[in-house]
Amino acid sequence: MSTHVAIVGNGIAGITAARFLRKKSSSVRITVISDETEHFFSRTALMYIYMGHMTFDDTKPYEDWFWEKNRIDLVKDYVTGLDVDQKLLLLRDGDPMSYDVLILATGSQPRAMGLEGEELKGVQGLYSMQDLEQMETNTDEIERAVVTGGGLIGVEMAEMLHTRHIPVTFLVREEEYYSNVLPEEESSMISQVIRNHGIDLRLATELKEIHGDAGERVRAVTTSHGERIDCQFLGITIGVTPNLSLVENTPIETNRGILVDEHFRTNIPNVYAAGDCTEFERDGIGNRRIDQLWYTGRKEGQAVARIISGDNRPYDPGPFFNSAKFFNVEYQTYGEIPPVLPDGQDTLVWQHPTEAKLIRINWEKDSKRVVGFNLIGIRYRMDVCHRWLEERKTISEVLPVLHKANFDREFDARYERSLLAQYHDRFPEAILQS
Repeated sequence: MSTHVAIVGNGIAGITAARFLRKKSSSVRITVISDETEHFFSRTALMYIYMGHMTFDDTKPYEDWFWEKNRIDLVKDYVTGLDVDQKLLLLRDGDPMSYDVLILATGSQPRAMGLEGEELKGVQGLYSMQDLEQMETNTDEIERAVVTGGGLIGVEMAEMLHTRHIPVTFLVREEEYYSNVLPEEESSMISQVIRNHGIDLRLATELKEIHGDAGERVRAVTTSHGERIDCQFLGITIGVTPNLSLVENTPIETNRGILVDEHFRTNIPNVYAAGDCTEFERDGIGNRRIDQLWYTGRKEGQAVARIISGDNRPYDPGPFFNSAKFFNVEYQTYGEIPPVLPDGQDTLVWQHPTEAKLIRINWEKDSKRVVGFNLIGIRYRMDVCHRWLEERKTISEVLPVLHKANFDREFDARYERSLLAQYHDRFPEAILQS
């Protein structure tokens, strides 16, 4: 009898694990269980459904026939319980399901603020397809909205509302948007992009009170500055937390997430976890102990499938990467670019004088090894940047060939040469290696 691998969660980590398990073995039995949607979709594209740019079918990377053809069984149901001793999943609608190997890919859930009024109609986060459906209902024929939380989901929600001509006030507690992640130049630039698109951006401002009406719907909020803002919709986007509901009251060890080692093993034999729900049990395994990004989920899904299939190499995430879009401006980051330049590092940053375009490179002062890139409004090739970081290239090696990373070769002279000239001005004694 073939081994049965059950995967709880059909997000990017769970589905990638299923796909690569099938690539590794034609005999393993694979079942994916989720109550969110019948088929896998790109969670990062949720906003485009609301904005009318895509339909749900457009967000599905694979045709519906793909799953049957590849013998990956999809079960749309909610897992209500887990018995690790009996190797049994309890389902809300179906019969209990046994497994030989279990992968927990339960994802994240929106973080709550703990304020009175969060239960009111019109107050919500945005993570799941059900959240999107709720937002459709909650924003129908409203006059004004407030979004609180200075992360990526917050700016996405603000853009979504803006496309429907709903006035939006965006509350961000930091001095500039995303300044807990981005250096000063980048965060200031993105703040201006948000304002330029008509969003009422309130920096250094927090949500303090939520007010409801007689119909138990949100009608206003009060900020940390004592200002009252009328609204009929409140988006709370202060981040997400690992979804641990399934493993509560089980012997599976957790901290902030489900604890796993460098092979994605939990403390229970034959139970693995990957994606947003996980936390590495120690530093030095991944880029971060909890890394809730789409790109990371894909890497982890592929790695756990490889490990279960017998390749016992520990997980190596490679250089960190993330990308986002702030209205019409793309952002990419490779390696490590913290908001404050660390001791022992130097940085080179070029900004366009009138447009939202920026290039930043960080490197170690002693070794000259490049440690990270930030790009705003300019796209670089992932394979090139990753290779430079993995090969520990120095700043003197990278700068002369920086144009090789640029997607848009038409503008090589304008951008990369300007950055090179700036480096020469700061370090006239430096010898660059062509």
